[in-house]
This record gives sequence, structure tokens and C-alpha cells, in this order.
Amino acid sequence: MTKIDRQMTKELQMKKEKTEVFTLGHSPDPDDAFMFYAMAQNKIDLRGYRFEHRLEDIQTLNERAVRGELHISAISIHAYAYVAGKYALLPCGASMGDGYGPIIIRKRRTPNSVKERGSHGALRSQRTTSNEDAAVREFLIGKKIAVPGKMTSAFLALQLFLGEFDYLVVPFDQIFEAVRTGRADVGLIIHEGQLTYGKSGFEKIVDLGKWWKAQTGLPLPLGGNVVRKDIPKPVRHDLSEIIRESIDYGLAHRDEAVRHSLPYARDMDANLAGKFIGMYVNEFTRDYGEVGRDAIRRFLAEAHNRGYTDAPIEVEFVE
Repeated sequence: MTKIDRQMTKELQMKKEKTEVFTLGHSPDPDDAFMFYAMAQNKIDLRGYRFEHRLEDIQTLNERAVRGELHISAISIHAYAYVAGKYALLPCGASMGDGYGPIIIRKRRTPNSVKERGSHGALRSQRTTSNEDAAVREFLIGKKIAVPGKMTSAFLALQLFLGEFDYLVVPFDQIFEAVRTGRADVGLIIHEGQLTYGKSGFEKIVDLGKWWKAQTGLPLPLGGNVVRKDIPKPVRHDLSEIIRESIDYGLAHRDEAVRHSLPYARDMDANLAGKFIGMYVNEFTRDYGEVGRDAIRRFLAEAHNRGYTDAPIEVEFVE
């Protein structure tokens, strides 16, 4: 072992002793629970590190990241535009919608309401052409849209699709109720609501992940994991490898990882929870790869070009 190697080992050990516990923020959702199952239950080698899991909704995690409060955190890719100075993106842990993603919903119509709405009543749930997109945009003009947070990727995707719009910020799990009671005309749905909206009495107007895929040929980057830049690079690398191993363990022991996730699967049985996890824990979750990295750069570049973020963002990944 060289003098440099010995010094690096000493620094790493000092860092472990100084930071006995790393705070790890993630959402109380089945896909995040699945990803972090092995870490939470000590199913893998944590290499001497300890983790304190902080489960909070994504908008709260975005806000905490702006303040640099957590060592490691799940955040919206949109929010990375505001925290790039403090955090680097881990190459694993992504939630990418490959041809699917956040959706806009409205209350399910009665036969009479369909007749009254004329052409707007005929809006279909899947949109691929510019004429159909224009019809959806026309329908949404002037509508108040319940959204789960201004820093969510869903909010940015809707801005890219629609432009400026009237909105009401509502906790993501209260959006159905906001639309049902008339506080909002339509809702922007993330998480499990993408699968449960039908049985809750709503219908889909547009799938923003499908629209983005048709426009760009890329998956829609929704969420990722970040790590603070004040953590030494070798430690950041360790943390990245531990999280990747946790994801791999979940994928290799799918049934037990899904069972662990069920308490976080609101309004979903095991089959539906498994379907949701399959949508957002996949090869992009193991590693963005070049396609996933290109998707993030394109998404944030479009945001800047359209004036939705202030400055160009240089995306930094942990290597």
C-alpha cells in the first residue's frame, strides 16, 4: 500500500467515525421501499456505514434538498436544477417513465355530460399526434389543475406540454379529493394514482410520459437519488455501490421485497403494487445508462430554454 493509499484509507476511516450515520431520505411509496429494502433490513453488506431512513413526500424532500439538509435523498429531477450546487446525482435509483408517467385526470363523465361537451367529451386517454395534443391543450385552457408540488418533475413536464396554467398545490394523495370536490377542475397525478384513478371514479386525459416519448424518443426522467458534494468522492462511490446492491437484491428477491413494500402501497393489492414497482424499478433504476443521462440533460435543457429554470444546469453524476 502506497503512502497515498494509506492516507486515503485514514481519511475514509475518519470520515466514517465523524459521520456515524448518513441521513437517507426517500418517499413512503412502494417503489422506494422496494429499492431500499435490503438496506433497511440489513440484507447486504453496508461496509461499516449506517443509515437513518427519513420517509417524507417528494415535495418535502425537494425542499429539504434545497436547504442541503440530508446526506442522501430521493428528489425530483426537476428539483435537481435548484440543488446542483450542493448535490451530485447517483447513477442508480432512478424513476424513469419509459412511455408512461404522470397523468392528467378528470372526474368520469356521465353519458349526458359527454353529449354536452361535444368534441372535448371525445378526448381519448392516449395522445400521439400534434392535432390530438392541441385538442387536449385547448381543453385544459382556463382549467384549475391540482398539482403535487412546483418542484416535481410532473409539474415541469406539464409546463413543457401546456405552457402557463392555473394551478393549486395539493399533497399528492389529496389530488383526487380536490378534483372530486371541485376545488380543482383536473388533477396532475403521480405515484400509485397512475394505476388507481379508474376505480376512484376518474378518467385519464393525457399521459405526459407517453407525450414526452413521442416528442423526444426518450424516457421521462421523474426521480433520482442525490448525495451531498461535501462527502468525499470515495465515500460517495461507496454509497452509490451500496444503493445499487440494494436495488439488485430487491430485483433478485422480488417477492420478499414486494411484501416489504406493501404497507406503503396505498389502495393497491400485491398484484397492483408489483405492477407499479415494475414500472419504476427497472434497468434505468440500476443505472441511467447513456439513454437515461441524455433524457435528464434534455429535460433540464428544455426547462431552461422555455424559461422555467434560471440557468443552464451541468448535470454531475457520481462515478
